[in-house]
Amino acid sequence: MDIKKVVDSWQSLKFEMPEILIMVGAGLAVLLFGYRIKRVAFFIIWFLIGYNLMGYLIPVINPAVPQIAENQLYQTLLPIAGGLLAALLGFSIEKICVGGICFGLVMLITVQYFGTEMSVIAIGAIIGIIAAGVAVTLMKPAVIIATAVAGAYALTLAILTLATELNAETYYWPILIGIAALGSIFQFATTKRVS
Repeated sequence: MDIKKVVDSWQSLKFEMPEILIMVGAGLAVLLFGYRIKRVAFFIIWFLIGYNLMGYLIPVINPAVPQIAENQLYQTLLPIAGGLLAALLGFSIEKICVGGICFGLVMLITVQYFGTEMSVIAIGAIIGIIAAGVAVTLMKPAVIIATAVAGAYALTLAILTLATELNAETYYWPILIGIAALGSIFQFATTKRVS
């Protein structure tokens, strides 16, 4: 598992500063207020998942469709379209959305950190299904933890993109876990009376 490779691949998507700032704002909103703004948080999380997954699919699409590879507008719009499509699908049904977020995050982490071999994807899918089942059973804690992790993921990648002097291999997991823990604690503390 090479964290540096993940950060480098994320940086290779060549996000401009406005996109990074939008990612930071969305990540903070989901991290701190994910349960209170469930529907918006679901939309943002699904958008981020779709946007990131489309970013990984573009290198596969480009050789197959040279017109897309040659046009910078398509290169910019395809991840946005993938994000919007995923966001609209994930926004509609809450339990499917929570289960899908957990499954999607597990699969995203599996592909990014452990590779795309069929056995690795199968193990990731099994873990994703188990995580989705647990999440649907325990809705409130699952929403809080899933939104905190999703927000922390966006913030961690933004931090490591902006602070290039930080060693990604050393700081990725401490930053991700620390931010997710703070977000979870904040959400549990501020939503005690919210059902």
